[in-house]
Amino acid sequence: MARSPVTPEELIARHGLEPLPFEGGRFRQTWAGPPDTASGHPVGTAIIMLLTSAAGDFSALHRLPTDEVWHFYQGDPLDLLLLHPDGTDELRILGDGDGEEFQLVVRAGTWMGARVRDGGEWSLFGTTMAPGFLESDYEGGDPDVLAARYPQQAELIRRLCRV
Repeated sequence: MARSPVTPEELIARHGLEPLPFEGGRFRQTWAGPPDTASGHPVGTAIIMLLTSAAGDFSALHRLPTDEVWHFYQGDPLDLLLLHPDGTDELRILGDGDGEEFQLVVRAGTWMGARVRDGGEWSLFGTTMAPGFLESDYEGGDPDVLAARYPQQAELIRRLCRV
């Protein structure tokens, strides 16, 4: 039996999603493992997240000190900009269609930012980290600094920063 289309508002209500400060989008943490006594970090964390095509609704460029696994669940594909520490960059597509990736790993120290691909309406996805996320791990991107370091992506960098 085919499922009827779902709206972002229904997904927000169904999954109890709340605004994600600093980064953007709506999210809910679905798991946090016990704390590691040495680091204070949970052994792992997982979230679900929703982005829409509405103006200003994107995952702002940020980097983390731990690898992060992104998982696509449903909706339209995401453009995921990756700015690597070695000065290279790439645009990956998170989705379930041809040429898209259903799951991908963003390595620690890589700047990342995402938005719903042009022509799309919304995307529901998740991320998992081990060791887990703490708010103090989040480092937001400065558009001027990043555009100078990665000039070939300057336009997209400015679209994916909140500063």
